[in-house]
Amino acid sequence: MSVDTSPKSTTWTFVDGEWLSGNPKLIGPTSHAMWLGSTVFDGARWFDGISPDLELHCQRINRSAINMGMKPTKTPEEIEALALEGVKKFDGKTAIYIKPMYWTEHGTSFSVVAPDAESTRFALCLFEAPMNTAKPSSLTVSPYRRPNPEVAMTAAKAGSLYPNSGRMIIEARERGFDNALARDMNGNVAETASSNIFIVKDGVVFTPIANGTFLAGITRSRVIGLLRQAGYDVREATVTVEDVAKADEIFTSGNYSKIVPVNKFEDRELQPGPIAAKALELYMEWANAARKAAA
Repeated sequence: MSVDTSPKSTTWTFVDGEWLSGNPKLIGPTSHAMWLGSTVFDGARWFDGISPDLELHCQRINRSAINMGMKPTKTPEEIEALALEGVKKFDGKTAIYIKPMYWTEHGTSFSVVAPDAESTRFALCLFEAPMNTAKPSSLTVSPYRRPNPEVAMTAAKAGSLYPNSGRMIIEARERGFDNALARDMNGNVAETASSNIFIVKDGVVFTPIANGTFLAGITRSRVIGLLRQAGYDVREATVTVEDVAKADEIFTSGNYSKIVPVNKFEDRELQPGPIAAKALELYMEWANAARKAAA
């Protein structure tokens, strides 16, 4: 029985100079990306007429490609322009996920395992994806860890990193939780399986310091800056599981859902806190102000 490969929502993809609807067949069984995992991607958002930090996501995809041994074929400015062009293909009623991607078709002449930079390909995929901003979630400590830079391509937003996140989420959901708290190889908190994490204790906001084991996200950086500008004490520091367990407030940040409060950590119930609400408020105010300034 064949698998239905059609996308779950309205989707447009730019590849090889044209926009294609649906789920175009781009990677074959001999493609390096198919069997040896040479893929990188990024994810920006469009909603309510705004696309916060789109230019930073377009810059990061090219950095990821270079770090993965690829050769970017588009400039960040070209990717941004294409993304805004693609947004016009939608009705504007539903939020959109903007996903630029690079992959390689071939291995090098000296080793099939290593990607051939000259065979790098580009695609930009946009699809409708409703926002789940501020929908509370539950969290449990995962038995699985985030890798360090010596054992994985942590300097790139690489597709090969995400099966580990997938098993974290599956294992957590099997135990009745929405998401998983991931530790690094030293046992300290890195992030969740799908987003960066913040905790609040006695009015001070903490988030794990970037140490190369997790993606220190664009939304994370934006939230840190906005909270500091608003007068909050925000510290990037080593965070332990015990710190999370004793926190007054826990919330996560990520491009897909922006700010999400945690309402349960292990067996401890929590209420969505005021700083998470303030972070979301500040983020949306900044995003709308940026749109008005660009108009």
